[in-house]
Amino acid sequence: MPESLSLPASPPASASGAVPHGGGKGRAALLMAGSCLPVLGAVLIAPVLPRMQDHFASVAGAEVLVPVVLTVPALALALLAPFAGVLVDRLGRKRLLVVATALYAVFGTAPLWLDSLGAIVASRVLVGVVEGAIMTCCTTLIGDYYTGRTRERYLALQTVCASASATAFFVIGGAVGSAGWRAPFWLYAVGLLLAPVMAAALPRPRPGGTDAAPGTGVTEERDGATGAATAAGVAELPSQVRPFPLRRLAGICVLTVFGGMVFYTVPVETAYLLDDLGVTSTGVIGLATALASAATVAGSLAFTRLPGTPESRLPAVLALCAAGFVVMGLAGNPVLLIAGGILNCVGTGILLPSLLTVAMSRLDYADRGRGTGLWTAAFFAGEFVCPLVLLGVAAAAGGLAAAVGLLGIASALVSAGLLLARRRVRAVESR
Repeated sequence: MPESLSLPASPPASASGAVPHGGGKGRAALLMAGSCLPVLGAVLIAPVLPRMQDHFASVAGAEVLVPVVLTVPALALALLAPFAGVLVDRLGRKRLLVVATALYAVFGTAPLWLDSLGAIVASRVLVGVVEGAIMTCCTTLIGDYYTGRTRERYLALQTVCASASATAFFVIGGAVGSAGWRAPFWLYAVGLLLAPVMAAALPRPRPGGTDAAPGTGVTEERDGATGAATAAGVAELPSQVRPFPLRRLAGICVLTVFGGMVFYTVPVETAYLLDDLGVTSTGVIGLATALASAATVAGSLAFTRLPGTPESRLPAVLALCAAGFVVMGLAGNPVLLIAGGILNCVGTGILLPSLLTVAMSRLDYADRGRGTGLWTAAFFAGEFVCPLVLLGVAAAAGGLAAAVGLLGIASALVSAGLLLARRRVRAVESR
């Protein structure tokens, strides 16, 4: 594989793969909870959008601005996650996580008191900004605290938690929304509960969890942009002047944009595909969504139990996703469509932690915040462009089902390209 997609072996850590100072299920639970906050922001208010639309019916452009209230945090997250990564490396992971989690509560609950639709949209942009910081910090801290198979398990658990919480938050948002369209925004206040617990329970990370070569890590996290950093007794350049190894991440980030599209196609488009087949029952659509979520969770749980490295599995995983898309594209009835979606989601449940693990393995401690920010931006960029690309392809191909089928073919081609590149590298190394 090219350097940007190669997966170096992790150095020895403890027997369990955990960095000694970062162990503990409580700390992992806090990081998983933090990782779920951006998911809450994405789906919590979806059930109350019609009520919100009615409330602002007299506002010019409300038919556009109200849906933007739901989607703009993801766009802000994608655009600003790389800058969050810079702050992570300069200010420190824990400090930024605690501050961002507290601000998440402040900005998230703002629509409870705001009467202007424009101001609500602005507050949602700020929610996306702090979501980018939270996601980047949580993922970076997993990379700091754990190594080897333990790191892989927790990165996979992020996907499990995100998929399960998406379904739960959708149901909760619908139930709480019965009290009015503003009511679900109260749930953002959970950030005020999490922030002090994170401040008390999470240790400042040290570089024991780096996958870098010996002698390239630092001995403790910087308290600020000018903090000292040493490695094996040798001073290291502060992160603000240390060259960032962009080439290491370029390939995996490009692949992650595509992976983000693959990951979000089924959750976003299944309802429309079912509608095209004549299914309008919200119960059936809800069941299809729940089954897809369960399949993603199953794939993520299988991730750490599969043989080989995450990199070596990427071609097969993308081939599995491709097969699911092709089945969906050719489906002539709802049962076959849902079966294809389940097949695809098993693959995406493996795909997401695989991409993240490959990216994490390329990062030294001093670069991990910025690298994680770039990866997060790439993934959410794929999420944002997913419906836009499919709509454009659907218009040209004659329907959404055809567009999904073509995405399946594209996934198969990417899978084949990765497999050929891997074989070529092996052939060169064997000479």
